[in-house]
Amino acid sequence: MFKPIIWKTFPRDFLRIQIGFAIFGLSIAFLIQANLGTGAWGVLEVGLANLLHITPGTMTVISGFLVLSGALLMHEQIGWGTLANILSIGPWLDLFLRFIPSVNDKSLVQISMLLSAILMMGFASAIYIGTDAGAGPRDSLMLGLKRTTGLSLRTARTIIEITVVTIGWLIGGPVGIGTLAFALLIGPTIQWGFKVLKVEPHHS
Repeated sequence: MFKPIIWKTFPRDFLRIQIGFAIFGLSIAFLIQANLGTGAWGVLEVGLANLLHITPGTMTVISGFLVLSGALLMHEQIGWGTLANILSIGPWLDLFLRFIPSVNDKSLVQISMLLSAILMMGFASAIYIGTDAGAGPRDSLMLGLKRTTGLSLRTARTIIEITVVTIGWLIGGPVGIGTLAFALLIGPTIQWGFKVLKVEPHHS
């Protein structure tokens, strides 16, 4: 259930994956502070963070462990990168939220932040996926759902995303035009990141 660690390349891989997580955290901070709506998981996690009076980064860590539990129950394989994902992105997010101001009533700036966030997230995803140290908890849940139900990856991801964004919206999470833009653009942007960094999807 746990991917073996390749110790020979571990120091390089760890540095690379942390760079990816830092950029990923920065992209989420931009999404939140642009106030145009976030991705599905951001909607849920920011909504829960507001309800529980904790930081979005802390909620991201808690959410990651809860999602990972679901993936493990479905016997999905994880790696050290899966745990690093959970423990790293949240702290990076909270760090950047301390320095990036919330923007309102400045459409051009907000749209620029939104598009920059999506671009950064696609690039960051290619960086850490290319390390091949294990899928993130949310991707592991998607893979587990596909394997245990026989659904296609697209259907499994769609079910998860719709469920997450609906719950997030009901508890007051930041749904907006940015949520739709994110849903439409994140796939092509990740594909662009793979192409730029010459990352090949892993099959094992």
